[in-house]
Amino acid sequence: MRYLHTMVRVKDLEASLHFYRDLLGLVQTRRMDSEAGRFSLIYLAAPQDKARAESEKSPEVELTFNWDPEDYQGGRNFGHLAFAVDDIYAACQRLMDGGVTINRPPRDGHMAFVRSPDGISIELLQAGERLAPAEPWTSMPNVGAW
Repeated sequence: MRYLHTMVRVKDLEASLHFYRDLLGLVQTRRMDSEAGRFSLIYLAAPQDKARAESEKSPEVELTFNWDPEDYQGGRNFGHLAFAVDDIYAACQRLMDGGVTINRPPRDGHMAFVRSPDGISIELLQAGERLAPAEPWTSMPNVGAW
């Protein structure tokens, strides 16, 4: 397993960039704007991690800016921790066997979400190429919030 990023939702992108980039000193490593999804993702890294973040896409802070206004309550502005795993199906099975609910199953062979005992959302991403869709994952529904 490898740590990837921590996602934080932000209300004011310019104010957040000023804080994280200009004052804290993080550097932007990549950006994605989704017209269809109406959001922007800005990835930042510590200066000493910049080269690694650009080549490995970790370790980073992901700022998620939803274009439509939203008031984040109950810690919703904190998104998730993300980890790359060697086999997403095996990782999810091990978690399920340990009593963890798979909130967003890896139906696509690429991404799953679970929650920690304290309700922290954890994103699991298949390292490398996505796996071929397989049961029981392809027919599992989403459960709860992730």
